Amino acid sequence: MTTKIFWLARSGLGIGMATAALCLAILPLRHSSAAAAAGLHPGPMSRTDAFARAETLTALGRKIFFDPSLSASGLQACASCHDPSHAFGPASAEPVEMGGEHMDRPGLRAVPTLRYLQAVPSFTEHYYDSEDEGDESVDNGPTGGLTWDGRVDHGADQAKLPLLSPFEMGNKDAAEVAAKLRKAPYAGDIEAAFGATVFDNPQEAFDAAVEALGTFEQSGPDFYPYSSRYDAFLAGKATLTAQELSGRQLFEDPAKGNCSSCHLSEPANDGEPPQFSDFGFLGLAAPRNMAIPANADPDYHDLGLCGPQRTDFAGRSDYCGLFRTPTLRNVALKKSFFHNGYFHSLRDVVSFYATRDSDPGRWYPKNSDGTVRKYDELPQAYWDNLNQDPPFGRKPGDAPALTDPEIDDIVAFLGTLTDADLQPEASGH
Repeated sequence: MTTKIFWLARSGLGIGMATAALCLAILPLRHSSAAAAAGLHPGPMSRTDAFARAETLTALGRKIFFDPSLSASGLQACASCHDPSHAFGPASAEPVEMGGEHMDRPGLRAVPTLRYLQAVPSFTEHYYDSEDEGDESVDNGPTGGLTWDGRVDHGADQAKLPLLSPFEMGNKDAAEVAAKLRKAPYAGDIEAAFGATVFDNPQEAFDAAVEALGTFEQSGPDFYPYSSRYDAFLAGKATLTAQELSGRQLFEDPAKGNCSSCHLSEPANDGEPPQFSDFGFLGLAAPRNMAIPANADPDYHDLGLCGPQRTDFAGRSDYCGLFRTPTLRNVALKKSFFHNGYFHSLRDVVSFYATRDSDPGRWYPKNSDGTVRKYDELPQAYWDNLNQDPPFGRKPGDAPALTDPEIDDIVAFLGTLTDADLQPEASGH
């Protein structure tokens, strides 16, 4: 599938439109050149019709994405938290965003970027990938899914979450969203794309909207342009500074940063650009963020894969504290980091990796007796789930995995991952 997508993209259709069209055209082709008035499940289509439908749904999804009238408050659109000028992530440095009917309900987790989600595989507990390792027997464990806890696999399903979340867009159910869609200025576009009777069934209208949103989020120019200076460097069309090259070496060195063990930095064997994530789940023990209101309750713990937002693994203690590895593309634009938004500096994030275990007192609070309350977000029963691969796994008092100049070099390298359209000169900042 990936090779076909890139072939279509090189034909001038764009990776995003190629992806969407192939997804729509995966059913057997027919020879008619005119798309039938569709409905949610239009059936077999010619390639021409599939591409035309992808274009239609992308344009419709874009309108829905920027429409605040779909929220209970009338003030919050998808774009409010997923700002295009910030790689479809939050523009603010707050650890969580506010939402709900009166915009006074705090979220529970930091808002992730929507860029480059097209490469994330569906969630699986047992992931085998021999493409680079050459060993099909290696079980990489839980992998994939589009959220911090991997609980949804498709863009349309992901789009449902904020629309119906009580602390996001705050709609009670699909019918409430459908009623707002019926009043929207693009209601006619929904009928044109999904049939004149689409609003007769509120669930069908809701499903139409999230399908359009999911298709929009497959738009290559918007969501996966692969236009960073590092992409140009890999293509032989740009150079990196001496500091950036040093940072890349440290990023990939197993004895130093070891970052690329999870944040893959080399093109895949099929030529696909590096995603800067292996999409696996790790326990990193980011410090507990008391700026998140839910954390005022000492009995509340966000345990990622084992809950509380994901419920199907509630009894799996070996999954507690694990969160999906995000892409590092456009990471230099972020203003808060990790699932709980604890850190607000990319340099602090790299420093935390380098010294979490060798200098825990730098990051974690102290108990009344002066001892460090390390890993304070994660109950001790789950500490065995924490990643101990380098640069972690050192003992208190050991030399840090990275020196300050080396940390600066890695941060400089990460700055090369910002897409061209988000560079200051492109945005006019």
